[in-house]
Amino acid sequence: RPHLPRSMPMTDQAATAIPTTTVRNSAAKTRTPIPRWLFKTFSPVALIVLWQVLSATGALDEETLASPATVLSTAGELWQEGRLQAAVATSVQRVALGLVFGVLAAVVLATISGLFRRGEDLVDAPMQMLRTVPVIGLIPLLIIWFGIGEEPKVVLIALAVTFPLYMNIFGGIRNVDDSLVETARTLGLGRFGQVRHVILPAAMPNALVGLRYALGTAWLALVFGETINANAGIGYEMNTAREFFQTDVIVVCLVLYALLGLVADFIVRLLERTVLAWRPAFRGA
Repeated sequence: RPHLPRSMPMTDQAATAIPTTTVRNSAAKTRTPIPRWLFKTFSPVALIVLWQVLSATGALDEETLASPATVLSTAGELWQEGRLQAAVATSVQRVALGLVFGVLAAVVLATISGLFRRGEDLVDAPMQMLRTVPVIGLIPLLIIWFGIGEEPKVVLIALAVTFPLYMNIFGGIRNVDDSLVETARTLGLGRFGQVRHVILPAAMPNALVGLRYALGTAWLALVFGETINANAGIGYEMNTAREFFQTDVIVVCLVLYALLGLVADFIVRLLERTVLAWRPAFRGA
């Protein structure tokens, strides 16, 4: 280590500046001020513009697929007639009911199977067998069991929600680091305390991922469920439009399904940020 001369006073030593160098990484050099939402909306907007151009030039027949302008005009007409609001309200109610029953069943079964070995022996094997059965293939049985009312539609959505959510919750519980559980046991936490403070918080990320996936399957099941003698809902409007070859109404219904799915996914992502605020995660470079 270099020694300063003894004759140099302490004030001169403190005043001696240490040379510093500012280092900028490549990410800082290439960072642009363009907001992320602009990048996210670029692709959908470009696709819609291309769609409109193809329709306007005649490359895309109006009878084959209505143009975005026609679809927007049709959506306005359906809104003025009140059909759009009624269809959305009916479909959202069906998904909400099916989601409640499906989430309750998945949470109970996954908790029993994940926390207890005997529970896994009793629950997991039947769940693994049933999840391989196509849910859509159960529609004839559901009609026989529950009739053609609202019950088979709700049960179909609940089944579509239960299996993916069960798999993620079960996997989240079983993938908890065993050292965390041992530490909690060493600190004197009982069984309930370990589950509440260690196991369930650690399994929450998997559970929320499963919930996002389950919401997607719920809307998919709704499309098939509303073919069961439905007299209201987005699927009913789409089936009616299919009979009259109204591609504009069909596209409006498909856009509604997509928008409702995006809203549901956005709500779950907000829930992730709230519930998992304690857990820092990689958000991309």
